[in-house]
Amino acid sequence: MKTKSKSPNILLIMVDQLAPQFLPCYGHPVVKSPNIDRLARDGVVFQNAYTNSPLCAPSRFVMMSGRLPSKISAWDNAAEFSSEIPTFAHYLTAEGYRTSLSGKMHFVGPDQLHGFQDRLTTDVYPSDFTWHPEWDNPGKRLDWFHNMEVVTKAGSCVRSMYLDYDDEVLFNAKRYIFDHVREDYDEPFMLTVSMIQPHDPYLCSKDKWELYSGDDIDLPITSLDSIEEDSHSARLRHSYGASDDIFDDETIQRARRSYYGSISDIDDKVGELINTLNEAGASDNTIVIFTSDHGDMLGERGMWFKMSFFEHSARVPLIINAPKMFSSKQVQEAVSLVDMLPTLVEIARDGKEGDYATDIDGRSLLPHINGNQGHDEVIGEYFGEGISEPMHMIRCGSKKLIYSKSDPVQYYDLINDPHEINNIANNAAHKTEINKLITSLSSNYNYSELCKKVLESQSRRNFLKGVMSKHNIAWDYYPSRDSSKEYVRNNMPIYELEKRARFPKV
Repeated sequence: MKTKSKSPNILLIMVDQLAPQFLPCYGHPVVKSPNIDRLARDGVVFQNAYTNSPLCAPSRFVMMSGRLPSKISAWDNAAEFSSEIPTFAHYLTAEGYRTSLSGKMHFVGPDQLHGFQDRLTTDVYPSDFTWHPEWDNPGKRLDWFHNMEVVTKAGSCVRSMYLDYDDEVLFNAKRYIFDHVREDYDEPFMLTVSMIQPHDPYLCSKDKWELYSGDDIDLPITSLDSIEEDSHSARLRHSYGASDDIFDDETIQRARRSYYGSISDIDDKVGELINTLNEAGASDNTIVIFTSDHGDMLGERGMWFKMSFFEHSARVPLIINAPKMFSSKQVQEAVSLVDMLPTLVEIARDGKEGDYATDIDGRSLLPHINGNQGHDEVIGEYFGEGISEPMHMIRCGSKKLIYSKSDPVQYYDLINDPHEINNIANNAAHKTEINKLITSLSSNYNYSELCKKVLESQSRRNFLKGVMSKHNIAWDYYPSRDSSKEYVRNNMPIYELEKRARFPKV
C-alpha cells in the first residue's frame, strides 16, 4: 500500500482585475469582504505585490512560467503561450501533485492545459489571435477593445455572463475537492480556481448592489484635473473613449458600487471554498493563496481598466494562508507574480530549491513568509495597447521608474507620494539613480530587436486570424465528462455506488 504524501495541498484562488486598494485588508473603508479579510488576518499579506505585465494573458503566462513576458513572447492578450514552456503545473505534477484548473487562464493557442492534468471548465475568453494591438496604427480604436459603455451602463442585474461563469467555476471546484477526498487519492492536489469578477463590465447581482449605499461610495482619490497627464495615459484614455466625455460623480460612483458588489460576490465564493476545505477535512493541510492578475484604475486619474504601471493597475492582492504552517505577518517588500512558480515548487519540495528545466526570473517568496531576508524588487514589461514600443517598470525599495524610450520618464517615491501625483524624474537629486536604472534596462534589452519581434508577431497574427476565421478554426477548450461513471449506473450494485459517494464514510 502506498504511503500517504505529507506534502500540503495547494488551493490557488485567482480573480480578475482586482486592485488590492479596494479590499478592507489593504485599507479600504467601504468594501465588504469578510472571508478575504479572514484569510488576511490569519495569513501572510504582501502589501506591495505586482503583476509583471498589466494585462490578463501576459500576467498569467508570467505567473505560471516564472519568466518575464519578453522571455516567453507574452506580448498581449492574443499572444500564443508555447507548449514548450514549463509551468508550475508541470513542475508540481513532477513532484507528485494532482494539478487541476477550474476557470479562466486565458491560454492562447492549441495547448489549453499547459501542465494541468484536469481542466474542469471552458475558458471565459477566446483562445485565438484576434485581440492583438496594432503598434503601427496606435491611434486606431479597436472594435473588440474596452469602451466606456461598461461605465455609463454599470449597475445591478439579475444574471450576467460573468456571474454565470463564476458560479460554474465554483461548483466544479467544490465538487473536485470532495471527489479528491472521497476517492482517497494518495497524491496532494494543486487546484487553481480562477474567476472572472470583478472584471468589467461593472455589473453585480441585486443583493450585492444593495449591500452598499450610493452615498457611501468613495470617489477616486486622484482626479484627472489634479495631475499632469502623461502621454501613455492620454493614449489609453483615447483608445477606450474616456477622453470623449466628462463623467459625473454619480456615473463614477455607480461603476465603483458595481465593482464593490462584484468583490462581495467573489468574497462569498472564497468563503464557500474555505468551507468546502473544512467540510472535506482538508483545511489543516492546505495552503490557500489569493491573488489577481492585475488591478483596475476604476476612475483614478480619469482612467479605467488596466494597461498602465500606475499602482491601481499594476498592484495585485497577494495573501498566503496556512495558519498551521506559517505565522501571520505583513510583508512590505516589493514582490510580483513571476515569483509564484519558485514559491510553489519550493513548497512542494519542503523548502528545497527547484531543479528547473530552464532559467527563471522569479524568486521564491518563502524567505518573506518565514521571516528571513527576501528580495525587494519588481521588473515589469508591457507590450500591449497605448504604446508603439516596449514600456518597462522597475520598483526597487520605495521608488518606481516607468520608462519608454519615446515618452517622458516617470519616477515616483511611493512612500512620500503613494498616489503618484509628483513625478520627480526631473529632480536633479534623483538624476544619478534614474540614469543607473535606465542604463540597467538598456543593457538588458535590445529595444530595436524587441520592437521588431513584437511588430512581426502582430503582423503574423493579423494574417492568421483571418484564415482561421475563414476555416472556422478555434482552440477554445471544451471539458469532456464521462457520464457513464456518474451517479447511478449498472456497472456495480446501486448500494455500492451510493456508499462510495458518501462522505464522510460510515
